[in-house]
Amino acid sequence: MRVTRRQFLRTSTAALGVGLLGGCAAAMQGDFMPKGGKRVVVVGGGWGGATAAKYLRLGDPSIEVVLLEPNKEFISCPFSNLVLSGVRTLPSLTISYDGLRAHGVKVLHAPAVAIEPEIQRVRVGEGFLQYDRLIVSPGVDFIFEQIDGAGQGERVVHAWKAGDQTVTLAHQLQSMPDGDVFVLTVPPVAFRCPPGPYERTSQIAWYLKTNKPKSKLIVLDANQNIVSKTGLFRAAWKAYPNIDYRASNKVTKVDFGERVVTTEFGDRVKFDVLNLIPPQRAGAIALRSGLGGDDQRWCPVDHVTYESTKARNIHVIGDATTGLPVPKSGNVANSMGKITAHAVTRLLAGKPPVPMPPGNTCYSWVSDREAIAVVNAYKIENNKVVQIEQKLTPAQSPQVAQNAVGWAQSIWHDMLG
Repeated sequence: MRVTRRQFLRTSTAALGVGLLGGCAAAMQGDFMPKGGKRVVVVGGGWGGATAAKYLRLGDPSIEVVLLEPNKEFISCPFSNLVLSGVRTLPSLTISYDGLRAHGVKVLHAPAVAIEPEIQRVRVGEGFLQYDRLIVSPGVDFIFEQIDGAGQGERVVHAWKAGDQTVTLAHQLQSMPDGDVFVLTVPPVAFRCPPGPYERTSQIAWYLKTNKPKSKLIVLDANQNIVSKTGLFRAAWKAYPNIDYRASNKVTKVDFGERVVTTEFGDRVKFDVLNLIPPQRAGAIALRSGLGGDDQRWCPVDHVTYESTKARNIHVIGDATTGLPVPKSGNVANSMGKITAHAVTRLLAGKPPVPMPPGNTCYSWVSDREAIAVVNAYKIENNKVVQIEQKLTPAQSPQVAQNAVGWAQSIWHDMLG
């Protein structure tokens, strides 16, 4: 990509806190931003990384914080299922990173190419950034190779990272003829947002019932049952006779030509529109850098500081982590970001971190106007996170949906405002 004069000027002022905006790999050579004082580099500007970057600056403004995030804007995965049903639009879930810049975070819109733990630096383009502490919030990647015919995912519309694929899937759903079959597949746990596929099921079913009453939705779930808010989802689905939910139906093959998916039992299911959600693992940068556990799927961490158990001075947060009794949710990632920011500021100041438990609230929309929710409370016991309570809403309601909107606006501001 050609670097414009404006991009060059932005690149040249990056050390003053102005973000690099796209196409700047050519300017990133050698030590392109020499480190002066204490520096923390954050890889990934999602729910965990953006929160960590902001709270590091709030906790100690003397720390230089550099955030590496390829996307120029944040798009929220929570609430993105509502885009499929036409209840929300993608722009309503899109937020600028300017709020982080206002806090003094140096936002570089470039991917981390590699991490070199032994010399404490991150490769970016043809150059590198040195760090005192590194926070890695890489999100998830997909294990396409477990599904025959999926290739490298070039034809798979999973829409499990909010953005262009969300719009594509919404268009496919909304343009399918009445009477066609929509197939949604749910991967084996663990995956990003356990209730996410079931909220998506609800939204698609509501849309079809309202707009295409002759169509049906087949859900092929690799798990033995709905894995989150089970009773509440089943109660909500009583309003949707167009749902054909099939548990213990792991999809192992897809044929886009014949428009058929095959389960591990050999059942062949035809589709007109397919939402294939593949099995998941930690973002590739974490696994390539040796931060993965024995299964090379997720990253084990210390429960108090979220420091990797595989590399010193590197903290892993968000969906990529394993070993904690918490869901892979946006709220948990946000909580981890704050806790890690606190721990890192203390460690850089030569002080011990104060143990702080995460928290979780998760809303799921079951129609255009009603939602359900779960709240999880935790404590730190013997330096381990332990769940002490889980509360579910008694039923779906418009009030819970209103609470969900308030929660989203509040947490988006907490992350990026």
